[in-house]
Amino acid sequence: MVVAGPLAATAAGQGSQSPVGGALLTTEPTVVADGATPPAVQASAFVVADLDTGSVLAAKAPHAKLRPASTLKTLTALVLLPRLNKTDQVIGTGQDAGIIGSKVGVYPGLRYSVDLLFQGMFLASGNDAVHALAAHDQGGVPATVQRMNQKAAEIGALDTHVTDPTGLDADGQYSSAYDLALFAQSGLRREDFAKYASTKYTNFPLAKTGTYQVANQNKLLFNYAGALGVKTGYTTLARNTFVGAARRDGHTLVVTLMNAPHGITEDASHLLDWTFKNYSALSPVGALVKPAAAGPKTASEPNAANKAAAGTQLPRRSRTVLAPGQAVQALALRIPVWFYAAPPILLLGLFLRRPRALRIHARRLRGRRH
Repeated sequence: MVVAGPLAATAAGQGSQSPVGGALLTTEPTVVADGATPPAVQASAFVVADLDTGSVLAAKAPHAKLRPASTLKTLTALVLLPRLNKTDQVIGTGQDAGIIGSKVGVYPGLRYSVDLLFQGMFLASGNDAVHALAAHDQGGVPATVQRMNQKAAEIGALDTHVTDPTGLDADGQYSSAYDLALFAQSGLRREDFAKYASTKYTNFPLAKTGTYQVANQNKLLFNYAGALGVKTGYTTLARNTFVGAARRDGHTLVVTLMNAPHGITEDASHLLDWTFKNYSALSPVGALVKPAAAGPKTASEPNAANKAAAGTQLPRRSRTVLAPGQAVQALALRIPVWFYAAPPILLLGLFLRRPRALRIHARRLRGRRH
């Protein structure tokens, strides 16, 4: 059975009368597919979708609100990547190093590029790297949380509510398999997001000297042909969560799983294999909604004119409007001190250096006297 409603819905156009993305995409634990029966998996919720067309091809409890663990970092990246200059240097703090959960090894007093911190965030799921990045942005962690909730609403991820950008278990923090697919779709459209998500290894500095190798925790990258990576997650309460994508035969698929006891990579591989194999026989059972039209920029958003390149932002500079008198005074303060001393010195040179005609006349007078 195919969803009767339009599959090209937008985030802004979703009404409360039906679930986001289609009538079949509910919170019920029933597996929904049309054209073939997907393999059984242990996750409480999953979504398989075509990232190019937006078609949801199979789902189980896609809108169930569950703890996302570190898969929420996909949304964190969506917010921070356009805002931070990747060449900026960030000094690690005690708050970064003292955060609980998975860490990549951010030490107080050491310098890290924003680029390296994003690698630590994607590959090692470093909560310390996330905290350092969020704290580096304007408004720090609280502002990042606010922007994440705004971004989720903008792209139609209405099952998501953020209280901690690391994805750690926190009161009131939840997402859904459907929303994780939206985050992956938006993220993989960005070149930088896709690069970080698919990077297998990087080197991260040690506290005193040297580096150590960090491997991507998404095992799909190492054992699945066409894998694009994305993000894994685990906490005691969330259990295993997963976002994986792969490209084969001209199709780019994403699979998201939540609340799985174990075997998450195998389950993801089985769902991807099934979808690629049966792709031509499958009919959409829902859709990934398109983001709502972007509204006017707020004062806290980056100025696109100040971006050094796509996906990066130059450091923000404060702008102050001066009154005419203040402008003159400010200009005067910027003029170096030696500039004021230059005119008298130049005039003194004129007095000390007699004109050539006067020097010749003086020599003639001295000659006559002798």
